[in-house]
Amino acid sequence: MYTCAQRFSEIYVTFSLFAFQEPVVLTDTNLVYPAMKWDLEYLQENIGDGDFSVYVAKTHKFLYYDEKKMVNFKNFKPKSRRAEMKFSEFAEKLGKIEQGGSRYYLQQTLNDTVGKKIVMDFLGFNWNWINKQQTKRNWGQLTSNLLLVGMEGNVTPAHYDEQQNFFAQIKGYKRCILFPPDQWHHIESLLNGGITITVNFWYKGAPTPKRIEYPLKSHQKVAIMRNIEKMLGEALGEPQEVGPLLNTMIKGRYD
Repeated sequence: MYTCAQRFSEIYVTFSLFAFQEPVVLTDTNLVYPAMKWDLEYLQENIGDGDFSVYVAKTHKFLYYDEKKMVNFKNFKPKSRRAEMKFSEFAEKLGKIEQGGSRYYLQQTLNDTVGKKIVMDFLGFNWNWINKQQTKRNWGQLTSNLLLVGMEGNVTPAHYDEQQNFFAQIKGYKRCILFPPDQWHHIESLLNGGITITVNFWYKGAPTPKRIEYPLKSHQKVAIMRNIEKMLGEALGEPQEVGPLLNTMIKGRYD
């Protein structure tokens, strides 16, 4: 029998993990309850006539890269490309997928071009709960709400997020695999699970504390790695040189 004590224990553990900025799976927040009816048909009828960012790849792997920065590197060959299309065009392409053909992954910030029903659904999200979490965690402002619609089998390989976020799964099934340090993760839309639909809430992180306490937490180590990676990339001018330089430094000094 499920007791009040067990429920209290679950809540305590959950918010303890939040406090240490560890990944947590939540099942009863009703964060995006009005969107649970969102499927391809509903979105196609109500999402509006705006243009949507759709990533196209020949394989199931979708690797993120900064388009503006990569134009400076002639040797860089992206594994996917971004295309602009109407939602109806995207839905049509999903219905005509052929074995060995291109794969598609819609990743679009929800904006003022969406239809009235989507707006009403959006306003019905559990903003009271999520705003309280933002305040408690001392996070910065909400930067965007990202709608993701992917084919089953699509994969976002191991990466880390540069902002805090709530990842709300609406349709289909996704597997998240964590790698040390704990903020690295791999996300895939499960095969035979159908199309996946997700809304992501992105927030700026909390300000850097004036006093650093040791040992460092995993998210702080990720921040250090991110800053070192950016600094070396800018200093060397070639992203491909970052790995060999770090490898040489580790072998020459720490092995």
